[in-house]
Amino acid sequence: MDEIKEILEKTGALLSGHFILSSGLHSPNYVQCAKVFEFPAYGELVGKHLAEKILALNLKPTVVIGPALGGIIVAYEVGRFLGCRAMFTEREDGEMKLRRGFGLSENDSVIIVEDVVTTGKSTKEVEDVVKSYGANIVAYASVINRSGTENPFEKPYVYLIKLEFPTYEPDNCPLCRDGIPAVKPGSRRMK
Repeated sequence: MDEIKEILEKTGALLSGHFILSSGLHSPNYVQCAKVFEFPAYGELVGKHLAEKILALNLKPTVVIGPALGGIIVAYEVGRFLGCRAMFTEREDGEMKLRRGFGLSENDSVIIVEDVVTTGKSTKEVEDVVKSYGANIVAYASVINRSGTENPFEKPYVYLIKLEFPTYEPDNCPLCRDGIPAVKPGSRRMK
């Protein structure tokens, strides 16, 4: 979607350098979606476009949930347009949990949303939390798909833009070999 790429560029969300992704992989590119959500009008627009893609799936979600930090605003905006509850998970002592009085039931139909999906690790952590409550996951969504595949999940998945950037294992990173300093911009603490 050209409009989304234009927003990413306009807000300075597309970065170049040497980044250590939350997955531990290294990349010369990084997308800092928080820069998009710095502008509420863009956050609203992104949420609307993602909600429209979800509506096209003919699902009846009762909850939209995303991981802190990147999924909080996305979940809120998508939930607002879908007319359902919006919540987020967060890490406590390194473990993803529902906190702050949020709860799910077996009657809930859940869509898990993210800002960026690369390995899907955070999304799968949220999936484990949702399943622990017995709720039904009906779909996944993200602003950006960096997974390298059309759908890394077992249920329907929609996204607004697909970006393919090279990634490297730390011990085989040409950026490291060239002595380019690495930055860890993600929200997940590295182990």
